[in-house]
This record gives sequence, C-alpha cells and structure tokens, in this order.
Amino acid sequence: MQRLELIKKLNAFLLDEMPQYRQEAAQWEENLPAQRRLLRSLMNVRPPLPLSPAFVKLQDELLGAEREEKGVVDGAALPATGDPRIALWQGDITRLQVDAIVNAANSALLGCFVPCHGCIDNAIHSAAGLQLREECRQLMANQGHEEPTGGAKMTLGYNLPCRYVLHTVGPIITGELGERDCEALSSCYRSCLELADEKGLRSVAFCCISTGEFHFPPDRAAQIAVSTVREFLDAESTEMRVIFNVFKDSDKAVYRSLLGPNR
Repeated sequence: MQRLELIKKLNAFLLDEMPQYRQEAAQWEENLPAQRRLLRSLMNVRPPLPLSPAFVKLQDELLGAEREEKGVVDGAALPATGDPRIALWQGDITRLQVDAIVNAANSALLGCFVPCHGCIDNAIHSAAGLQLREECRQLMANQGHEEPTGGAKMTLGYNLPCRYVLHTVGPIITGELGERDCEALSSCYRSCLELADEKGLRSVAFCCISTGEFHFPPDRAAQIAVSTVREFLDAESTEMRVIFNVFKDSDKAVYRSLLGPNR
C-alpha cells in the first residue's frame, strides 16, 4: 500500500470515531506531509477508547516503517563517558534501542493531548502508537488516582525500538526553585532506576526530566540527574547502563562538563 493511501485510511478510521473533527480535517491538503501531520494530530487528541485490530495493524505498519527510516540507534554501542556505566547521546530518544526510555509525563499519565506538541511526552506517544495511551489508561484506572510526582510506572514500548517506557512525573517550577523541587526531581531518577532494576532491565535512557514545559533550571537538573544516577549505581550491585539523552546543544554541554569526555 502506498504511504499516502495508508495514512488516509488511518485518518478515516479516526474520523469515524471522532466525527467532530471532520470539517476541520477536510481543510487539510491532500499531500503526504499534510495528511501525516493530520494523522498525528488526530492520534494526539483521541481519548482512550477500544482499539480496532484493523486500525492497529495499519498503524503499526506505518510506525514500523517510519522507525526504520529514522534509523534505530543501538544504545549498547554508544561510547561511554569517563564512567563506563554512563553514556551521553544527543538525538531523538524515540530512536534508541535500549531496555527502557524514560518519558517525562504529566500526572494524568495519558500522554499529551495537544496536537503535534513539541514535548517529549507527545513525541514518545506518537512514535509508540495508540496502544501506549490505552495501557496507560488501564494503569491509571487500576491506580484510581493521578500519578504523584517523583514516582515511576512502566509500560511496553510498542512501536518504539525500546522494550519498555518508564513514565515519571517531574516537579513543576512556578517560582523560585526550592529544596523540595530538587528532592522530587531526584526521586524521579531514583524511582525509574529502582523499577528498572526490579524488572531486571539493564539499560535505561533518561530524557531531561522537568526542564521543558515544567521549567526546572537545566543546569541544576543535570547536576541532580548525574549525582542521583551515580549514587544509585554505586549503591546497587547492578550491571545497568544509563544513557543521558539530550536534544539541545546547551544541555549536551552541561552534561559533558559533569560527565567528562568519552573514553
């Protein structure tokens, strides 16, 4: 099936479920980039609903092809920093082939509902597929309350090259940074590592938790991230490998100053 035809079929599935968007969708151009952006938008706004096997099959075909086109990055092959247990990599976290990547989630834990938003939560859910939102819905229904700051939950990775996703809710900074905020951020890293270790995972890639939409100062966040990870790895008898994933040049520079050059 041609890519544009596949995407249009997926859009038709979603518009049958959400007819309130038909009029707006009809205004989008018929070319591939526009229809693909429409699909991501519809996937982003779709509430957790039962998934049609026919939709899932087509969605997985598309997302699997896009995963291979972007290129899968083997986390085990990334060079270590001065600490052989830690690597630093700049790029798209949804390309990493590791046991788990970490998602900076919100307390609802259902992903970002803003169409094509630039946050990591949106990127991960968009690349994984709608099964991820459904599994998160089931987790939250069983939990019966919003996810607290500093904890961690684990789901499958679906169409991501990683096996699992660790979801954690970082602190939201609205004023002056406080000690409780720092302790909460440290708890995010520690909770993810503890859950990964409990589940027998051996490689975890962290995004920069709370430094985007949640406004945690990037320099201090990196210091907390590195010190918490080192403390955990020093204290536990684990062979886990940790990758700090950054997207911005400025974040890479901060982490490089903390971790030193590659070996």
